[in-house]
Amino acid sequence: MAYENILYEVKDHIAWITFNRPAVLNSLNTATVSELGDALNHARTDSGVRVVILIGAGEKAFVAGADINELAKRTPVDGKEYSLAGQEVFHRLETLGKPSIAAINGFALGGGCELALSCSMRVASRTARLGQPEVKLGIIPGYGGSQRLSRLCGKGIAHELILTGEMISANDAFRIGLVNHVVEPAELLPTAEKIAQKIIANAPLAVKYAMEAVEHGLEMPQEEGLFLEATLFGLCCATEDMREGTHAFLEKRQPKFQGH
Repeated sequence: MAYENILYEVKDHIAWITFNRPAVLNSLNTATVSELGDALNHARTDSGVRVVILIGAGEKAFVAGADINELAKRTPVDGKEYSLAGQEVFHRLETLGKPSIAAINGFALGGGCELALSCSMRVASRTARLGQPEVKLGIIPGYGGSQRLSRLCGKGIAHELILTGEMISANDAFRIGLVNHVVEPAELLPTAEKIAQKIIANAPLAVKYAMEAVEHGLEMPQEEGLFLEATLFGLCCATEDMREGTHAFLEKRQPKFQGH
């Protein structure tokens, strides 16, 4: 796919989405968010894509935040629409039905941190810096940060990061559960790809239903979540992959999943 602000490539069942505006630290403008939404639509409908990995071009930034030149011109009315449009694309990423991994290679601030929060998991370079500094600009997170950060790391952590606007190190992000792994810069992409390949080795529908159980169950009382889990478990039992997986285990061979 040819885009102006991002790169999109599918290789070995992985869709690589690279934010390609290194001169402005890969900041998010309206066009970039729109292109991301289009790329996600392609990833969703491409049966050859099993995992999505997001990365920033260059060595300095994953995504350093919103495009401030664009942001400074917002009015109350179009500011709300700007926020809702970004939320919709990030929600599309979160509910893609396919796992996503943010490979954070530098600054992940504001919208960049919110983008990472929308992914299924996060791997950070040891030199990465993360934060929600919107209050320093007189605004608040607008792409879901106030909601996802508190759900992932807890209300106290979310209050501290959002209200101070301070950046934290990759190690601190790992300590509070904001990232899953911290690795040396040279190991960032190999680590993300290794996780992706482990996921790809599993049954596609089981992966999809497991994600639904976690994502939707998190918003439900436990009893309702357990009912959802049982329902999705039952759907798995109707798949050819379930037969293949269980038979392969009993026959002591590697399963050949087809996604059916």
